[in-house]
Amino acid sequence: MEWQQLEYFRVVARLEHFIKSAEQLAISQPALSRSMTKLEKELGVQLFDRHGRSVQLNETGRLFLARVERAMQEIEDGIEEIRQFHDPFAGKVSIAFLMSFGVHMLPDVIASFNRKYPDVEFALYQNPTTVILPQLLRSEVDLCIIGPFGEEPGVVWHKLVEEEMYVYVPADHRLAKRESIRLEEVAGEPFISFKPGYGVRTLMERFCGEAGFEPNIRFEGDDIMTAAGLVSAGLGVTIIPAFSGIEHGKVRRLRVTEPYCRREIGLAWIADRKLPPSADLFRSFIIEYFRGQGEL
Repeated sequence: MEWQQLEYFRVVARLEHFIKSAEQLAISQPALSRSMTKLEKELGVQLFDRHGRSVQLNETGRLFLARVERAMQEIEDGIEEIRQFHDPFAGKVSIAFLMSFGVHMLPDVIASFNRKYPDVEFALYQNPTTVILPQLLRSEVDLCIIGPFGEEPGVVWHKLVEEEMYVYVPADHRLAKRESIRLEEVAGEPFISFKPGYGVRTLMERFCGEAGFEPNIRFEGDDIMTAAGLVSAGLGVTIIPAFSGIEHGKVRRLRVTEPYCRREIGLAWIADRKLPPSADLFRSFIIEYFRGQGEL
């Protein structure tokens, strides 16, 4: 069994057509067919159900494809890792991060990092908490920026920053002229929230519970800008961290004096997984960046 055979198999499995696959691989269709027949003979099973020039991956083929994809990804990752070791300042960093963290903090960190290391590239995945941790555990990303989570063996979490959470109300709201409120003062209001599974949604429900009420959630969204837009339209109130880009003429930000409304954000990685040099470089940079912010 040869590497080239596995590459051919992966393309045919995806396209399920010999002629199209041969064109993509820049080989003749008969040569491709012979290669797949040889692979099936070596394995002792059929991987495809053939229908003329078209083929359909069968159950055995699907099982084999999953393994081939995984093996080839490992090899490709290894090649990329070797390349990065030869040029650690021109690699790629993959990061999954909380939706709300990407509005103001992460762009500033990356911009600062890229001024120092301009050739490092980033692959960014903005997701809710329920998606981020599985991405890290499956090694789909190098690092993730996430709030505290339950015990997860083999995962390191390093606190970066603590953010205050505010109540945002429409500019003509009865509380809009106040600087601060107790959270119980908006107990009867319609709430605009993130969807279940998002860290901000979990915090909102926790803070409201500490204030003695359950939030009346009327709208659920995916990002801070949508939540702020709905608040500015007078459709409700929300609890989110401070961020830029909001129209202050349409909404008001109120500090919460009771209960204590803050969240922790940290950086997580797999303890026994050796990070690519560029990712290791960024890990050190972001930790020092926020350590410096805390000393200001």
